[in-house]
Amino acid sequence: MARKALITWGGWEGHEPEQVARLFRGMLEAEGFEIALHDTLDCLADGTALQELDLIVPVWTMSEIAKESVQNVSEAVARGTGLAGVHGGMCDAFRNNTLWQFMTGGNWVAHPGGDGVRYRVTMANSSSPLVAGIGDFDVESEQYYLHVDPANEVLATTRFPAVTWYHSPNGPVEMPVAWTKRWGLGRVYYNALGHKANVIDHGPAQEMIRRGLLWAAEGKAEAAGGDVAQFASPGNHL
Repeated sequence: MARKALITWGGWEGHEPEQVARLFRGMLEAEGFEIALHDTLDCLADGTALQELDLIVPVWTMSEIAKESVQNVSEAVARGTGLAGVHGGMCDAFRNNTLWQFMTGGNWVAHPGGDGVRYRVTMANSSSPLVAGIGDFDVESEQYYLHVDPANEVLATTRFPAVTWYHSPNGPVEMPVAWTKRWGLGRVYYNALGHKANVIDHGPAQEMIRRGLLWAAEGKAEAAGGDVAQFASPGNHL
């Protein structure tokens, strides 16, 4: 039986959501996935249907979303459905929803210098199969400064500041570019690259993301038979 993925795209047009969504579709179809492609968030309203998926891929910079839809995604991922995305399409989405930020592992706050900054992406965990054999590489794009979850498993980083600005007096920092995290029984993958589709449609960036999508989806089988109730607490009702 073919694995099933839902890709939903929209939001700020500057991030080329339709082009990025179709790029994801091509990656996943090449791996044998059955794809549902939507240009609306209405597809997140059916929580039961989401729990039957192997993977959810959001491509929505900024925008607004119903609280219930984020809860539906959260419950699906907690039960094993993978969640994976890139750039602003996942970690600059739905800025007013803290559950989304908690689940995805980070939130964009700035890109000093705007588009066209040249910087290096450095592999931080070369033993991980998600980046094994992929060397450090340079990109010319937005360099994302993110507020990130300390629980993330960081796969790649970039060094700030590449561009002098108000943050520069704090000194150099290693900012995560790609990471994984767990959410209940499920897997979450994020990669900060992808300001335009042509940043991630080739080379090591594309390969990192291809592996991340597959890794997140593979969590469905791992979660089979697991008991999500083990994560219940009085303040969080499953």
